[in-house]
Amino acid sequence: MAERVEQEEIFSQVLRAGRRTYFFDVRATKADDYYLTVTESKKFTHDDGTFHYQKHKIYLYKEDFSDFHEMLKKATDYIVTEKGDEVISERHQKDFKKEEPKEDEVKAPESFTDVSFDDI
Repeated sequence: MAERVEQEEIFSQVLRAGRRTYFFDVRATKADDYYLTVTESKKFTHDDGTFHYQKHKIYLYKEDFSDFHEMLKKATDYIVTEKGDEVISERHQKDFKKEEPKEDEVKAPESFTDVSFDDI
């Protein structure tokens, strides 16, 4: 199998996002046209302190830019519309500390139904 040789980056941007890093690299084809690679690199730390990176890459060519941009915008707009801007996944991180409501902020339930187990 032929090894894919990466072209040198012509333009590059890096987005660091916690354990993930995203690389947006403009490269040139053999015909000297440009395309985009988007690489997600995620750091994994082993118990012994050593680490490795797992990478995923997509190649995006000019003929797909418009549709890709439109689909990405629709998907991200949908998420923000449905779930808002709050990052819920932060609650699931090991060091997340939920803010306890202050005594004067504790609300009583709006309604309560008495259930007698004798009625069941």
